[in-house]
Amino acid sequence: MAVAMGFGRFSYTPILPGMMSGLDLSPADAGLIASANFIGYLVGAVAAGYGWAAGRERAVSLSALVATTVLLLAMGLTSSLLLFSVIRFLAGVASAFTMIFTSAIVLSRGLAAGNPHVQSIHFGGVGIGIAVSSLMVFVLPSGGFGTFAGWQAAWFGGAAIACLGTIAVAFLLPSGPASGKSAEREKPLVWTRPLVIVTLTYGLFGFGYIITATFLVAMARQGASDHTVEFLAWLITGLSAAISVHLWRRAVPRLGITGVYLAGLVVEAIGLILVVTLPSPYAPLIGGLMLGLTFIMVTAYGLQIGRALAPESPRKALAFMTAAFGVGQIIGPLVAGWLAEGNGNFNAPTLVAAAVLLFCAGLIAMEFRRMVAAMTA
Repeated sequence: MAVAMGFGRFSYTPILPGMMSGLDLSPADAGLIASANFIGYLVGAVAAGYGWAAGRERAVSLSALVATTVLLLAMGLTSSLLLFSVIRFLAGVASAFTMIFTSAIVLSRGLAAGNPHVQSIHFGGVGIGIAVSSLMVFVLPSGGFGTFAGWQAAWFGGAAIACLGTIAVAFLLPSGPASGKSAEREKPLVWTRPLVIVTLTYGLFGFGYIITATFLVAMARQGASDHTVEFLAWLITGLSAAISVHLWRRAVPRLGITGVYLAGLVVEAIGLILVVTLPSPYAPLIGGLMLGLTFIMVTAYGLQIGRALAPESPRKALAFMTAAFGVGQIIGPLVAGWLAEGNGNFNAPTLVAAAVLLFCAGLIAMEFRRMVAAMTA
């Protein structure tokens, strides 16, 4: 997860300001490149919902990690907007495959072993990858190496770290999901009202959180913060994300998974509002903290709710929810880039994202009892 998500998907955020200044990319250009990645994520998620990878989850996961490494390297070898978009699209496909198939292996193994910490560790890898990518961009010289600019060196550094991570996963990842059920095709997915609601809110959450997750460091630079604040904002995001599932797990006995999911939506919405209302340098730092504390947890528990609502076809539910998430992420950067280019800052898209998340929280609150009853039936 650190390689596929922390680097494959989210290293774009700390590298983006250097690309925008070095290549004269507009916010709309940056949003287009980000959306290409999320279109690829959507394609990968939909493709993963079919049975072609049954019994081959480990091989597909490792192949996707190798592809992620190569595509990180490729980002530093071009300056073409079109090629950036194509590369990020392919990286999105690879990250979706890795997330879905490694989760199928790791979470099922953890459940079979009765280990309550597996989910926290697994999804915490995303935060570790984010934190390491932030540190990498900070320590690399902004002037680059030789003929390569700083942003190019950052992509090369990411590829090197991803390569090491892929080798480690090759030694550590089990052969397949527990219970020997990986080769069995699941039953058709039954769309109940609670499953529709959680899938809808999951997709809208993708729209809401990704605006900050994509442009947080660019917002810090736009707010006249220095390079240290940019680094700290993304480092705080990663470190808080790494421990977020573990921290929120303590609230599950009292609130339940659905209650924690609802709370995460509200907390993230508040964080987005604070990004706009607080002065710099506090805004990006608090925004990064609130983002990190919520987005991995909401992602993890949202999928867990979906699996519980579709016990006879959990892999299909996970794939369709991930696809909905992907649609939200495609639209988010495009809307944010368009609004930022028109207004000269990211305040308007950030407030739109906050409103969307509060709307999601309202839907979950209204459906709360029915959803809990369906999960325990």
